[in-house]
Amino acid sequence: MNSESAAERIDTTKPHPARRYDYWLGGKDNFPADRESADAVAEAFPTVRLAAVENRNFLRRVTRYLAAEAGIRQFLDIGAGLPTAGNVHEIAQGIAPESRIVYVDNDPIVLVHARTLLNSAPEGRTAYLDADLNDPERILNHPDLLATLDMKEPVALMLVAVMHFFTDDRQPYDLVRALCDALPPGSHLVMSHATNDHLDPEDLAATTEANKRSGVPFQLRSSAEFTKFFSGYELVPPGITAVMEWRPDEYRAQPRAEAVSMLGGVAQIS
Repeated sequence: MNSESAAERIDTTKPHPARRYDYWLGGKDNFPADRESADAVAEAFPTVRLAAVENRNFLRRVTRYLAAEAGIRQFLDIGAGLPTAGNVHEIAQGIAPESRIVYVDNDPIVLVHARTLLNSAPEGRTAYLDADLNDPERILNHPDLLATLDMKEPVALMLVAVMHFFTDDRQPYDLVRALCDALPPGSHLVMSHATNDHLDPEDLAATTEANKRSGVPFQLRSSAEFTKFFSGYELVPPGITAVMEWRPDEYRAQPRAEAVSMLGGVAQIS
């Protein structure tokens, strides 16, 4: 891993989803362009920070479920973003130290910080791929992935807060299907996605315009459109829900669905 070359590739003049998400979560690895883009979104969707936090909580609960209840020991986390407390490998290996995790992202600043993602338990293994979801074949055939994961054994494919950056012209359903088709039976698909379910036409127009101003391609999808990603797979109860309603922690009060506007779901691939 060449962090120096990664640092040279960082373009601080253009917003990037990973850095913008880091800003919403209160991180420090973001730049003025990222903050300006994030604030443009927040003008139309003031509770976007809450949505980012609840999405991260969903990721942690799903990882706990997969490791503790579903017996999954391999995780492919695409669009991993910048490291924060409670990364997938920390949760999974805390339950099953032999768990193996491959992180994928295409932001060079994430690559610079990837050493945090590679702090594996000695019984397991982690790897980080500097790769783009637009090229699923490169991800699936990457030697570091093949050296870390046994593709004959079940894998949890995690696309958390990723696919809303893929507008329909970029064939998002085909991309997800290509990844899932490469996984063996017993694997799981994990996704969360921003939704327009709670927006009236006026609010939807304002949000769409704000996303255009943000400089980051973005597409909200309805519950029906989101459910289409899971077509042919067996949804894990409670099915498609608001992210904070997917097997929630009982001790926490839950925010209103419209304040978060994020859908989540987990399905087993047979």
